[in-house]
Amino acid sequence: MRMKENSTITIRTWRRELSEWGFIIAIGLILYIGGWHTEVIGYAQRILLSTHLIQPKITDADIQNYGDLAANFELADYNFYLSDEHGAPVSLADFKGKTIFMNYWATWCPPCIAEMPNIQSLYEDMTRPVETKEPVIFMMVSLDEDPEKALAFIEQKRYRMPVYFPRSRKPLIYDTSVVPTTYVINSDGYIIMKKRGMAQYNTQHFKDFLRNSTDYSMDTESLLDENAVH
Repeated sequence: MRMKENSTITIRTWRRELSEWGFIIAIGLILYIGGWHTEVIGYAQRILLSTHLIQPKITDADIQNYGDLAANFELADYNFYLSDEHGAPVSLADFKGKTIFMNYWATWCPPCIAEMPNIQSLYEDMTRPVETKEPVIFMMVSLDEDPEKALAFIEQKRYRMPVYFPRSRKPLIYDTSVVPTTYVINSDGYIIMKKRGMAQYNTQHFKDFLRNSTDYSMDTESLLDENAVH
């Protein structure tokens, strides 16, 4: 009799667990089929970014002259051809001599979705004339196969960051399998930061880093993401 009761309890437990898993799977399928899973995951990762636990790793570097720059950082490759949001051809070389914040992103990438609001806030702050000695160029390079999908996403979210689309193969130095990946190229043409994966960029520390990026004679709060030099 007791064995029968135990068997009945086990069956009920399994049924309850199967129902719970079925509900979870059903919700997952609804999100996936509806195309909402990227937004949901991105929102969860955005909460993580809001803790400021994930930031680009900037360490001190004693940069006194161009020789120190060459010893610590890789040269940027300006042979990268893109189209802007209106379809007009653009070259990375068009921005040579300026500080460039270049971010690879895609609408299908949850970490990209997660970090975009803080990049938008950074863009608004850093493009004000009083914020930097020279305006920082922001390049949000979409890896979406359909540019219209990327532009629709930007419009829906009311982002104002400039969006670009590759027209040529990415130069080897920018060829990465990780999305998002962000590069900062200083006005001297050196890649002074490379960050694979999402990060919280809208911090005072990172803003100071961008403001000072035009100076190669920095003393503190400079320069290098740990992954920048290989």
